[in-house]
Amino acid sequence: MLCSTVRFTLAALVAAALVLSACSDDRRSGDRSAPLTLYGNVDIREVQLAFQDAGRIRTLPVDEGARVSVGQVVAELDPTRYQLELQRLSSEVAAQTQVLARLRQGSRPQEVARARAAAASARASLADAETQLARKQQLRTTNRISVQEVDTARTRVETLQANLRAAEEEVSLVVEGPRTEDIAAAEASLAALEAARDLAAQRLEDTRLLAPASGVIRNRILEPGAMAAPGAPVFTLALTDPLWVRAYINEPDLGLVHEGMRAEVRTDTLPDKTYQGWVGFISSTAEFTPKTVETTELRTKLVYRARIFVCDPQQELRLGMPVTVTLQPGAPPESVPASPCGPDPQPGS
Repeated sequence: MLCSTVRFTLAALVAAALVLSACSDDRRSGDRSAPLTLYGNVDIREVQLAFQDAGRIRTLPVDEGARVSVGQVVAELDPTRYQLELQRLSSEVAAQTQVLARLRQGSRPQEVARARAAAASARASLADAETQLARKQQLRTTNRISVQEVDTARTRVETLQANLRAAEEEVSLVVEGPRTEDIAAAEASLAALEAARDLAAQRLEDTRLLAPASGVIRNRILEPGAMAAPGAPVFTLALTDPLWVRAYINEPDLGLVHEGMRAEVRTDTLPDKTYQGWVGFISSTAEFTPKTVETTELRTKLVYRARIFVCDPQQELRLGMPVTVTLQPGAPPESVPASPCGPDPQPGS
């Protein structure tokens, strides 16, 4: 009976020890301060470089694999037609500018003097005609001339009176100068020509295709001498700045990761080299979601996409390259890099 009691006690003690050991292993496996490992791939954005207008490609100074910087010329169209169009519109702008200047200047003194002289001449002619009419009317009283002669003289006076009024109006117009409506119309015409000239200048500038950002030429689609259509790609540019890794975080670990957290990235190609980085984005929506989330087991299968920015000054990472990302959930806030990329990381760092 005593032996049976001892055997039972020993079995109970062993079972208790196994339970305590299992609980300890569970606590270690659930240590939320342990490094968190994510797996992902290098993700690089691409831009299709194209001209805005049609033309024949004159030069392509870069080739596939070339590294370009922002603003660098990567292609150029034959600019002859665009240069001629700009010259034509520039000449029209110059001509219209002179027309507007003439309208704003108004009448010259010589023009005013000429108009006044014409009015004075009309006034003198009218005075002479009125004198002649008075004489003929006097002669008519003695029947020395016919009625027709008097009527002719009277008609001449009326004609010269109309001419004098027209001359005086001409003097008023010359002194007053061009109408404000004419000046406004000339200004509008000049503005339209200037806009057309600026557009021609912009089109001439657009014959030079510039890199919108720093990156690497991945594909050279057209060659010199080919006709480029508006919007048709000439190059494919891979943007290497910023460079990031696309990884996924399990739902139970989501609370351990926050934007700005420092990260270390390693590749199979250079396993001893560490690339410094930081968490730049965490998706607000889950992916690979089950049809109906009802149990705790199903909820733990949710994942969230994350974007980890990486410093790669030596351009060693390639699009789609698999990488391993290590995060330190317990890292203090001051461990987050102040600047995106510091000095070049060394192997084994």
